[in-house]
Amino acid sequence: MTEQADMTAAGADAGVEFNGVAAAFAEAAERTLAGGTVSHIASGDLERALTAGLKLYAAKAETEATPSPPVSAERITPTEVVVIVNELMRAANLNLFDLSMWYRRASYPRGEPG
Repeated sequence: MTEQADMTAAGADAGVEFNGVAAAFAEAAERTLAGGTVSHIASGDLERALTAGLKLYAAKAETEATPSPPVSAERITPTEVVVIVNELMRAANLNLFDLSMWYRRASYPRGEPG
């Protein structure tokens, strides 16, 4: 098998593995929310999962001309979006000016000035 074929096979395997892990994570999160047991989730575990997910989304968005939405708008509330965006900005030490510099960045074709 060539190196390119090995990479393609590994990528396909990673996609299948991630699909299963993502489904399991979503199901566990939904059960936790429904059961009211959010306090039983370790903050470090949630931080690790969100950090990895955010890094993966950012890397994938950089490869797509039009990135897909990072969340399902019909499954998340505006309050939930504001809470996570606010905490992401706080964690990365960003302010609204920093955010405004990047707003709509992805709406331009790659390589063209915005």
